[in-house]
Amino acid sequence: MIAALSGQGFGRAARTAVRETMRPAQAIGNDQVRPIDSAFMLRVFYAFAILALLSVAISLAGKWFGRSIAMAGHTDDTTVFEVVLGNDVLAVPANAIRFESARRNGVAERLDLYLHWPDMTGYSPAAAADFNRPGDQGRILFLRFEPRTMSRDMSGRYDPIYSKLVDPAGTPGPAGVTFHRFKDKAGYLDEVLAVAGTAGEPLVARCLTGPAAENSFAPCERDLHVGDFLSLTYRFPLGLLSDWQTLDAAVRDKAAALIRTSR
Repeated sequence: MIAALSGQGFGRAARTAVRETMRPAQAIGNDQVRPIDSAFMLRVFYAFAILALLSVAISLAGKWFGRSIAMAGHTDDTTVFEVVLGNDVLAVPANAIRFESARRNGVAERLDLYLHWPDMTGYSPAAAADFNRPGDQGRILFLRFEPRTMSRDMSGRYDPIYSKLVDPAGTPGPAGVTFHRFKDKAGYLDEVLAVAGTAGEPLVARCLTGPAAENSFAPCERDLHVGDFLSLTYRFPLGLLSDWQTLDAAVRDKAAALIRTSR
């Protein structure tokens, strides 16, 4: 009897202990299972949206910077800017303006251009190789417009100045051009004076020689008086001296087309 009761009591005690042991686990399990917070999901959504936008922005920026690097400062934009130099106004397309900072409307101290020969146009993808290739076989002209500082242009300075600074015995060049070496005390190191024609306004240009010429896009330089009170200095490849008359006329015509004021 006692044993039976003891067995029954022990069984009830065991069952009670098991139930008591299981309750905390069930309670803990119930505490861990919670519905997902909608505010948390919204934050997750916004985070993924921001990452997606950043990815798109990085992709677009990469393409923009890639194009910028490939253009190397050039532009094929043909928007026309009006630049005021002294009493003269020039209307020039952006792709002909050499420096990015100068591609704007307004007053400037000088304006640097570059043009493709012989079409006399600014940068374009089709002419990219010519704009990036130096040497006397190049096809790029560099023009600089600025207010005049001298009463005579280079041709006008030949008789009173240059003729006294060069050796009169020159070396024949192409198309009637004669190259004269500067005297040692003249101060023009590694340069020669190219002179052609005597009637009217002769061609007079200074040209680099030796390694300096080989490393230059445009080793020859000449200046003209244009507009109301502007000086135009243009630099060109040595090879274009063989067609200097056409070259000089084309530069004058281009200057006249760009300048909105005239005498």
